[in-house]
Amino acid sequence: MNIVVLAGGLSAERDVSFVTGNNVTNALRKNGHKVILLDVFMGYSDKEEDLTDIFERAQEISVKVTGISSEAPDLEAVKRKRKDQSACLFGPNVIPMCRMADIVFMALHGENGEDGRIQAAFDLYGIQYTGTGYLNSALAMDKELSKRLFLANHIPTPKGISMKRDNCQWEFGKTRLKLPCVVKPCCGGSSIGVSIVRTEEQYRKALKEAFYWEEKIIIEDYIKGREFSVGVIDFKALPIIEIAPLEGFYDYKNKYAAGSAIETCPADLSEDITKKMQYYAEEVAKVLGLNTYARMDFLLDEERNMYCLEANTLPGMTPISLLPQEAQAAGMSFEQLCEKIIQISKKKYR
Repeated sequence: MNIVVLAGGLSAERDVSFVTGNNVTNALRKNGHKVILLDVFMGYSDKEEDLTDIFERAQEISVKVTGISSEAPDLEAVKRKRKDQSACLFGPNVIPMCRMADIVFMALHGENGEDGRIQAAFDLYGIQYTGTGYLNSALAMDKELSKRLFLANHIPTPKGISMKRDNCQWEFGKTRLKLPCVVKPCCGGSSIGVSIVRTEEQYRKALKEAFYWEEKIIIEDYIKGREFSVGVIDFKALPIIEIAPLEGFYDYKNKYAAGSAIETCPADLSEDITKKMQYYAEEVAKVLGLNTYARMDFLLDEERNMYCLEANTLPGMTPISLLPQEAQAAGMSFEQLCEKIIQISKKKYR
């Protein structure tokens, strides 16, 4: 097949997306496909040109990837580098190249990649793509909406509130919450802008950090416990992975710096806890309609209470990402995982 792997964009997870995209591109090429790794924002070339047989030059024109910086990217600097200075998210030739592909593998993370907007545009253009559709992507991306759906369907999740910038409550006592708590952007990913708050002074600082990234934030109970992730493919849970950061919590740095966390898969859990967590992961996929693949994040406290934090509709596929490790524990190589995602996604269009 001719495949475009779409990455980059204008998300705080831009760098992560490129590494995901590069891994997927290499795997799909090993599987015999002609694959172009394309930056959705920068596009290909800055002029109109004949794209005939563009996939014959796939390696030549693909994005060259370096790695993940220890800090989130400067998106304003990224915007300044685009030659046409257009406000359109789709860079030059992106839509024509995606329409020429048999399928677009979505390697985007965060805003504009996981929130359903690109998926909606592709639906209108008749472009086939991997992963969940636009509406279900949007539901999963918005932590406030997804938490409401969790609660309505008896899926345990930490108690909390949402808050917008224009009606922000700077006095913690008036929130009716208890310390410690967690403050985070409502629709962000990779733990960017997330703070664990233990004092009122930290609370005000955490608000400023979260509102730097988004207009709406979530404040929820801090759950002290072990961290887990459960991948779900075609509504079936994979083996559970446990993540134990060597320092602090599983933030942006610990997620993408090799050696920053100990990851154990399958996780050392009793059979009943394992089945229960996998059950809730599958229920999240059903409730949110995540009909291809996804990854759910959980916490397990000292009393063995579990809490689902969120669902990721386009989970990372970097060398140290969680979903590929879970797939490997189930006997699936990275190349097989990428191929399976395409096969399941294609079912939507039959």
